[in-house]
Amino acid sequence: MDRRAFMGTAAGGLLIAPLAALAQQTAKVSRIGYLRRTSREPADIEALRLGLRELGYVEGQNLVIDERYADGVAARLPDLARELMQLKVQVFVVDGGTTVRAVREVIGATPLVFTLVGDPVAMGVVRSLDHPGGTMTGLTTFNVVLAAKRLQLLREAVPATRVGVLNNPSNPAPPAQAESLTGAARSLGIDLMRVNAQSPGELAEAFAKMSQAGVTALLVDNDAMFFSQRARIVDLAAMHKLPAVYGEREFADGGGLMAYAANYAAIFRRAATYVDKILKGAKPGDLPIEEPTRIELVINLKAARALGLTIPQSLLLRADEVIQ
Repeated sequence: MDRRAFMGTAAGGLLIAPLAALAQQTAKVSRIGYLRRTSREPADIEALRLGLRELGYVEGQNLVIDERYADGVAARLPDLARELMQLKVQVFVVDGGTTVRAVREVIGATPLVFTLVGDPVAMGVVRSLDHPGGTMTGLTTFNVVLAAKRLQLLREAVPATRVGVLNNPSNPAPPAQAESLTGAARSLGIDLMRVNAQSPGELAEAFAKMSQAGVTALLVDNDAMFFSQRARIVDLAAMHKLPAVYGEREFADGGGLMAYAANYAAIFRRAATYVDKILKGAKPGDLPIEEPTRIELVINLKAARALGLTIPQSLLLRADEVIQ
């Protein structure tokens, strides 16, 4: 190579390097606001991150995720949403119906992907599951027969005829689900006693009421406050000798008897596909809402032994996981 060719090649190399660096610096960076009413659940946010990585997003290069948690205090949600808006997030990822209701006025037209909403149609936040309309879409945990199925599983495990239903009146179960549960109770010969608890301070009284009324088993509705207080609820159930079935597997992981629930990690991983489509220009209102497809039965045998229960083998064989 002669001297002029070498100098030209060297000069070209010098030009390419800064241009490549400039291209990297100016690459489009997407910003997501991740907002939960609960405290931080590592498995959920990591599932979302995994889903985004699978779609080509890399934090620190083309993605920023700003996280905010209300730690079970719903009144904090609007201010946390405002903080995220000031950071100019392009899309929100949130958890349940309480969070959606708390932030929808604050975030205006910013797209929102929800993950754990019970019945978004009944809530009035979307027009329908197939055609949500507006600026919200996502995944629902709602399945009209889930609560009824939980009651059936509880009845298989425990010969109870009077079952308490722990409910948060500020986050009531969808009407269709409540009707399904009532019908299942009737067919099983079970008398349901619905007991309300709207704050952590009301939980002890709710359990005392159930014990005084002769309740011998318990079904706990899905609710963000209950989830944040799951350790206390499991302890209260044990103290009152109440075998219980829950709508989140974390209760069984934490010592509760059994859970029949959608897989939350799978839901958050799937939420990444909604985020990706919205960042690429799709309108949330055009993206159909998905119902849960992966429902898992988890049974905690340690909890059963503490309650003096023998779980039927037929039920154990159907469990997705048995905690020893």
